[in-house]
Amino acid sequence: MKFAILTTAALLTTVGFSASPLLAENIQHTSQLLSSKRCPQCELSGAGLVMANLSGADLRGANLSRANLSRADLSGANLMGVDLSGASLNGANLAGAILIGANLNGTDLRDAYLIGANLIGTSLNTAYVQGAIGIPHYAGTPDNFHAWALLETQRGNYRAAIENYNKALTIDNKYAPGYLGRAIARYRLGDEPGANIDAQIAAQLFEIQDNPTGLQASQNFIKAMEIASNPPTANGGSQIERLLGGVGSLLLQLLF
Repeated sequence: MKFAILTTAALLTTVGFSASPLLAENIQHTSQLLSSKRCPQCELSGAGLVMANLSGADLRGANLSRANLSRADLSGANLMGVDLSGASLNGANLAGAILIGANLNGTDLRDAYLIGANLIGTSLNTAYVQGAIGIPHYAGTPDNFHAWALLETQRGNYRAAIENYNKALTIDNKYAPGYLGRAIARYRLGDEPGANIDAQIAAQLFEIQDNPTGLQASQNFIKAMEIASNPPTANGGSQIERLLGGVGSLLLQLLF
């Protein structure tokens, strides 16, 4: 699936937001937006709106493709049907914003605040969402949340990874990769009992679902935890890390 390929590539390289040369913005429309916060159907492609106060703004149907809205306040804004493809909303406040039907193809939503945002009918499949807070569970599939959780794990942001796994499991409580991924994140946070429970559930589900790759990953992780509890040699730590790395690679395979 394309999303999985995109996510895997992001895991193997440092994800950065880069844009093609910006289109010329419509200065009149930009001024209208900043003065009145009302600019439906406006042409704002490539607009520079870093840290702009646009709370409650009416931008229905506007073209904000490749606009720079980094750290802008868009709380409660009406962004229904807005074209935000290639735009930067890095660190933006989108609490309570209406994003129904918005185009978020290639949009940078890293570290954005999405608590209470309405994303019905909006796809996040090709958006960059690492560190985004408050993505509603209906805005993605279990595979989506699994992939986003893997990205957070790669960053060492294990609590955010667990939040994503929780959402995957809310959608499907038999989603085995969610249990295994959450087990790894819990282990990294020192919750060994929780990690062991999740790993055992994952192993049982993978076996029932006839998934040898997942079963192997679960068994490897359980083995790694056992070694960590009773390291046989002085280099036990490096052995554990090798096993955990292998489990991570197998988790990636489950996305395809």
